[in-house]
Amino acid sequence: MAASRFLRTSGVHATIDPDPWHEHAFVLSIDGAEQSQVNLAEPQDVFYEYLRRIANAVDLLKSPGEPVAALHLGAGALTLARYIQATRPGSVQHAVELERELLDFVLDKLPLPEGTELSTHVGDAREELAALPSGLKFDVVILDIFSGPDAPAHLACADFYREAAAVLAPEGILAVNVGDEPGFTLVTSQTQALQAAMEQVAAYGTTMLFTRRYPGNIILVGKNGAWPEGWAQALVAAGPHPATVLTGVELDELTG
Repeated sequence: MAASRFLRTSGVHATIDPDPWHEHAFVLSIDGAEQSQVNLAEPQDVFYEYLRRIANAVDLLKSPGEPVAALHLGAGALTLARYIQATRPGSVQHAVELERELLDFVLDKLPLPEGTELSTHVGDAREELAALPSGLKFDVVILDIFSGPDAPAHLACADFYREAAAVLAPEGILAVNVGDEPGFTLVTSQTQALQAAMEQVAAYGTTMLFTRRYPGNIILVGKNGAWPEGWAQALVAAGPHPATVLTGVELDELTG
């Protein structure tokens, strides 16, 4: 099954193609650039490295199998929503996506696992965050919107991170995927913005990326409270390998 859909908001094409290397898996691409992979038979199998790292952070939130409340800002192929339902059945999830056509396309061609409790919202991430019912609290908020050094200014800022942090449960986390080019100007600015908004921040990624010489994705994880003992070691051990987690003074050195 291969399919495509024109996305009117951004004027690009989305395609869903079978993954030639994995049975029952499909790849979502936007204008030819691969965005995410979904394994319909094994949704707990997260193939893309940066998504796997966010999944590893979600794994630390509560005891295995215990439901969580999750907010996805940037839906994509809903890979992590599928993962959370597969590993934590009964979780309550919300997803915000700017492109209505993309959301409809993904849900039509790649159905969610049976029993998934997912509410979808179409619009700008910051506006839709503000429009959520008052009193909603999430164990994890996942921001997966940035790609490359150019990012929407109203999202790539400390004020937005404060707004996202305000909907977190006391022990919750804000996970931000930051894709960047060599030099890591966006990683630096977003780390500083998240540090201004939240009490504790960690940067998690492939070890060589922290040299700033290569393009890639760094996952920033923010908490309103103390960074739990053992979390950094658990994330490194979970991989993909080789992995590095920077916190505290080491993270300050990364941002200069």
